[in-house]
Amino acid sequence: MTNDDTAAERVEDPTRALKLLWGVDEPNSSRGPRPGLSRERVVQAAIEVAEIAGVNGLSMRRVAQHLKVGTASLYTYVPGKPELLALMLDAVVGQGPLPHTLPGGWRERLEAVARSDWQGFRRSPWLLRLASERPLPGPNLLAWFDSALYVLEGTGLTRAESLTVIESLDGLVRGMARNAVDAASGEGPGDRAQAWRVARDVFLEEYVDFSRYPRFAEAAGAATPPGPDEIFEFGLRRMLDGVEALIRERSGG
Repeated sequence: MTNDDTAAERVEDPTRALKLLWGVDEPNSSRGPRPGLSRERVVQAAIEVAEIAGVNGLSMRRVAQHLKVGTASLYTYVPGKPELLALMLDAVVGQGPLPHTLPGGWRERLEAVARSDWQGFRRSPWLLRLASERPLPGPNLLAWFDSALYVLEGTGLTRAESLTVIESLDGLVRGMARNAVDAASGEGPGDRAQAWRVARDVFLEEYVDFSRYPRFAEAAGAATPPGPDEIFEFGLRRMLDGVEALIRERSGG
């Protein structure tokens, strides 16, 4: 069994990754640091590999090949793939501007954050997966949340309500991005997902009497159905409309 296999199959201990994220201790290794290599460089290389191969195609060996070093040298900086994934997510979060530094009022800032995440998740599905699977609170992630809460300061919302707004917005973006990514994965003519949809549509057309479902038939047969971006914008605006109404209620307006 290789080191990569061990990392992939073991039960993840969040404490190991959290200690690494917060610099509480360093990986135990008898090897000294390699000249020109650092944890930051290893993490950046892993991000570049994930952009090409996704999370499933990411391995310590492949990162080492990308860096043109031996696999064993990486363990001086990161003990395994689970910890590397946690470092990657926190690094990406730290690459963007903090929400409170964006121009505009609270609504414009949250819209900008949501659109940036939407575009990023669709462009890099591996990032969507990491953000959706037990993300660990690293320094950059906590700084981001603290900044997002600052955006809603002075609106009349309580801290708990503000956190609920931020988490609801995050859930909206991730859920819609997942739908868009799943739909896009079946666009190729030979793709199994595309074949599945074709078979579904053929069956429905041949065997289902849609006159029994007039409202659905009318909606489905209306003008060109909205694309992912239109659906996202509709959901984003309606959600923030609700937040705006709550803020007005809090201010007595």
